Amino acid sequence: MRIIAAASVFAGIVLGLLAGLPARADILPVPPFKGNDTGGIIAYSMAAQVDARQVAVDHCASYGKVVKFLSVQAYEGGYVSFACRWVPYDAADRPIRTLY
Repeated sequence: MRIIAAASVFAGIVLGLLAGLPARADILPVPPFKGNDTGGIIAYSMAAQVDARQVAVDHCASYGKVVKFLSVQAYEGGYVSFACRWVPYDAADRPIRTLY
């Protein structure tokens, strides 16, 4: 019983100290490009430096899909978002991956 009481007092002190700390969301770096087989995002700052369309096409082609752009937030800190879709049934072949 004393161990449980001591542990709960200790946990209360630790949680009280942690509650007083500020939340820091800016600690973790955000990559300029992130994606998976369903789509991805490209940082607007990266999109201004490289061909964002080509980056998205190459990414989706690596999964055997085609790209569909969804939105562009055209300001610093914004993103270009895209979705990777399956190749339409009437297409003859899979997407061609291009080389730079």
